[in-house]
Amino acid sequence: MALKLESISIALGGFDLAADLSVETGRFVALLGPSGSGKTTALNAIAGFVPLSAGTLRWAGARIDDLPPAERPVAMLFQDNNLFPHLDVARNLALALTTRARASAEETRRVEDALARVGLGGMGRRMPGTLSGGQQSRAALARVLLQDKPVVLLDEPFAALGPGQRRDMMALCRDVLGGAGRTVLFVSHDPEDAAQADAICVVTEGQVSRPRPVAEVLDDPSGPLRAYLGK
Repeated sequence: MALKLESISIALGGFDLAADLSVETGRFVALLGPSGSGKTTALNAIAGFVPLSAGTLRWAGARIDDLPPAERPVAMLFQDNNLFPHLDVARNLALALTTRARASAEETRRVEDALARVGLGGMGRRMPGTLSGGQQSRAALARVLLQDKPVVLLDEPFAALGPGQRRDMMALCRDVLGGAGRTVLFVSHDPEDAAQADAICVVTEGQVSRPRPVAEVLDDPSGPLRAYLGK
């Protein structure tokens, strides 16, 4: 199985982005490039928040670009984590499973299991505002686990964290997402973060490259990426 972007193009207010690539199941792939190059736009197109001007999106051979976001095999973790401040952590997570006011016993068990997997066991009754930035990121990651989608998109959800916490969260993502065989694409401005990927798609000059080996990209960057990285 693979996520395929088949000759896609996106046009947004004078900004154009093109991609023709494939990401195999279970890969952990970074989208690396300067600010404004189109990394988030690419993720939004895969998630269904931005329409394609041309081309086709496929997962496991099936076309998905004609599906609404909720029906795509995709979960997305945003920069601000999107936790509702008036709901406790457990209720925030339960929204991935049900819209009912009260979760069932089975749903509650699944929420508790997800919190334990990200190191927040026993913290379901805490309010988001009482959590540290790193803990809020872990809670948002737990909610993505509960969505149980095979493709996960990370739009710099850990950008506000310090370098050490960010490394820890990236390692946790590899463990709980990659370990479950999910395909992960994450936006990065930082080559240190991108170095933790299996491969890198360079996003420059309106183009998303095919996934390339990490060492090949970072050790010998070319063109605009070389200038961006200061090589």
